[in-house]
Amino acid sequence: MSFAADTKKELTQIEENACCAKSELRAILALGAFFVSVDGRRQMIVETENVATARRIYTSLKEQFDSRPEVIVRKKMRLKKNNVYAIRLPGPQAESILHELGWQGEMSDGPVAPECPLPVEDCCRRAFLRGAFLAGGSVNAPGSSSYHLEMYVGAHVLANQVLFLMNEFELHARQTPRKKGYIVYLKEGEKIVDFLNLIGAVQALLKFEDRRILKGMRNQVNRLVNCETANMNKTIAAAVRQIEMIRYVDHRMGLGQLPDHLREVAELRLKYPEANLQELCERLGNRVSKSGLNHRFKKIEDIAQNLRAGGTA
Repeated sequence: MSFAADTKKELTQIEENACCAKSELRAILALGAFFVSVDGRRQMIVETENVATARRIYTSLKEQFDSRPEVIVRKKMRLKKNNVYAIRLPGPQAESILHELGWQGEMSDGPVAPECPLPVEDCCRRAFLRGAFLAGGSVNAPGSSSYHLEMYVGAHVLANQVLFLMNEFELHARQTPRKKGYIVYLKEGEKIVDFLNLIGAVQALLKFEDRRILKGMRNQVNRLVNCETANMNKTIAAAVRQIEMIRYVDHRMGLGQLPDHLREVAELRLKYPEANLQELCERLGNRVSKSGLNHRFKKIEDIAQNLRAGGTA
């Protein structure tokens, strides 16, 4: 089971009071329900591929409104061929439920409505967002290369409402067109954690945060290793160049011809070819700083370059 499916399963196990249960159902119906007419009879249908969500919708309709929805299971014919669960209600009964949830007027065929009456209470707003995620949400596994949580919404006005509610909780959500609808999404790992906490997905939150911290630590270790490797490569390259110049000077004129302070560091470098500047300074009893030591090697390099050009030391 995917991380998103696990998260939805956890959400469907949350016990709610009546007002929050209705707010959650309101969001589910707003995002996922539609009316159709079959043989002159109107029906409201809600479809989902998540069995836990289907069970939640069925139970909520039955317990909150004393209705008897019908559940139909069919298999998709393309792609993964998952089961699709359709919860159906007769048109008059569905309209009665929708009116009780705050919708006005007669419902026509197609999506329930382009907009939805939003809850006022904080707990009900959380429940509404939970229902929106159950109806059209998905979230990348915490071990993925990028963080991403989104909810698909068919109508622009409704997408704006979901965006408004999310940003009321300072989630910094964004919206973009997607095929025949819109997605409201989060990209920041910290905000995804906040959203999971907001809708009550505690276990998913802990799992996400654990992997996020582990991923952050791994990235930090990689950065440190890369930095250390780069410094090591830089040290080795400098040492190889210094040894090459020292040996060339020794071959052409002998190290004994160098001033004492240059001969000292040249012999030290030949003795400790893998040491960095700090380690060489310590070998000299810290009488010379790193910049001073580097300056002496630069003098030897200048002498070698001069000899190569046909001049004298």
